[in-house]
Amino acid sequence: MREGTGQGDPIARVAGMSPGAQQSDGPAAPPLRKDAERNRERIIAAAGSVFARDGLSASMASVAREAGVGIATMFRRFPTKEELVEAVFSDRMDAYADAVAAALDDPDPWHGFVGYIEAACAMQAADHGFADVLTMTFPTAKALEQRRDEAYEALVRLIDRAKAAGRLREDFDPSDLVLIHMANAGVVNATGDAAPDAWRRVVALVIQSLEAPARGPLPDPPEHDALYKAMLRAGPEGPTAPAPGKKG
Repeated sequence: MREGTGQGDPIARVAGMSPGAQQSDGPAAPPLRKDAERNRERIIAAAGSVFARDGLSASMASVAREAGVGIATMFRRFPTKEELVEAVFSDRMDAYADAVAAALDDPDPWHGFVGYIEAACAMQAADHGFADVLTMTFPTAKALEQRRDEAYEALVRLIDRAKAAGRLREDFDPSDLVLIHMANAGVVNATGDAAPDAWRRVVALVIQSLEAPARGPLPDPPEHDALYKAMLRAGPEGPTAPAPGKKG
C-alpha cells in the first residue's frame, strides 16, 4: 500500500478512518446555561431527524426550522456543519466501531468480514445521514475521525485474516470498502421507501463477488489520494474543503 504524504495514509481517512486523529488538549468549554443547553439538545435531535430523512445534503436552515430555533442560534451552537454532524453521529460512529470490533473477534475471519459488511450497510439503510457519513470525511471532527481510525486498524487486520484463511480474494483493497459504502448509499438514497430492502440484494451480490477463488482480476483500485479528495468533495463543506496538509 502506498504511504501518505505527511498527514497519515489517506486511505485510512478514506476507508472511514483517520489515522493520528487526536482529541484537543485545549481548555474545556464552560458549561452552557440551561436554556442554551436545551437549544443545543433540540438542534441535535432535529438534525438527527432531518439527516436521517434527507441525508447530509440537508441545509442548516432546515435543521433550524425543525428545531424551532433561529438560524443565529443554530450557528452560535454549531458554527460549522461538521461540528453538527459530529454531535449527531458520535453515538452511531461508536456503534459502527463496535461492529468492526465484533467482526474482528469472530473466530471465522470470513464470517466476521461478511458480518461487518452486512452490519455497516444495514446502518446506512436505517439512516440516510449515516449512509452519507460512511462515504465522506470530516477533517475537523476530531472525535469522529478518531473512531474511524480505530475502526480502520481493526478492518485492516480483519481483511488480512480473511485473505490468510483463503476466503477473501487476494486483490481486495481496503479502499474497496469505501466503494461498497458509496454504492450502498446510492442504492439506499435512490430506492427510499419505494424499495427499502433493495440494498440487501446489492450487498449479497457484492459479498459473493468478494469470495475466493476470484472468477477474474479486478481493475486497479482508485488512487488513495483521489478517493480521499472525492470524499472531501462529497462532505458537508463541499469542494471548498482543503486537501490534507493544505490551507483553504
